[in-house]
Amino acid sequence: MMMNYYETDPEFMERMMHFTFEEVVNEPGQELSDETRYMAILATLLGCQGIEVYRDILVKALDGGLTPVMAKEIVYQAVDYLGIGRVMPFLSATNEILTARGVQLPLPAQTGTTMENRLEKGAQAQADIFGEHMKEAWKTGHINRWLAANCFGDYYTRGGLNLKQREMITFCFLAAQGGCEPQLTAHAKGNMNLGNDKDFLIRVISQCLPYIGYPRSLNAVNCVNRAAE
Repeated sequence: MMMNYYETDPEFMERMMHFTFEEVVNEPGQELSDETRYMAILATLLGCQGIEVYRDILVKALDGGLTPVMAKEIVYQAVDYLGIGRVMPFLSATNEILTARGVQLPLPAQTGTTMENRLEKGAQAQADIFGEHMKEAWKTGHINRWLAANCFGDYYTRGGLNLKQREMITFCFLAAQGGCEPQLTAHAKGNMNLGNDKDFLIRVISQCLPYIGYPRSLNAVNCVNRAAE
């Protein structure tokens, strides 16, 4: 049975709910559209392993217009940044919530590559984000080949989310798990290359701060500043 925190921790709930759902959401100059905010928060909760809060936010996101396909794509892409060991519980939770809402699974196919062209198309996606030099990066070792074919070829080429949205959720995965500052800086630059500018990324961090706390949020801000330089 779900504990009623309003009964057990009323003072905490008053301040936490006010900060998270009123103050942060409505901070002048830091607002995001509901769709973008929910995508960022769901990705952040995956990154910090906040599965209980994820369940609650996913319901709110679906009620607010996020599509089941978009929700599933966030979970799928998380595997490359968090690992299947950390993502599988979130996939199970997502399936349970969608099924309870009457959504028929599996959802319509979103695969954008074949087993034969996934490396080529993945390298192209890397180049679209980071620059033409990335077309050859896969040749420098088997992990970089996997990165091109698997991370970018298998996931970034899928439907349901566009490239800007995919780079934004990757930024959230990395910021939320911490310890990935070099990659976070690189993906902050990748976001900027696609038009997710410094102001946008600061707004993303601001909206996700209640879910990951101040240290990782401030680290993310530093990475954005470095990328902007």
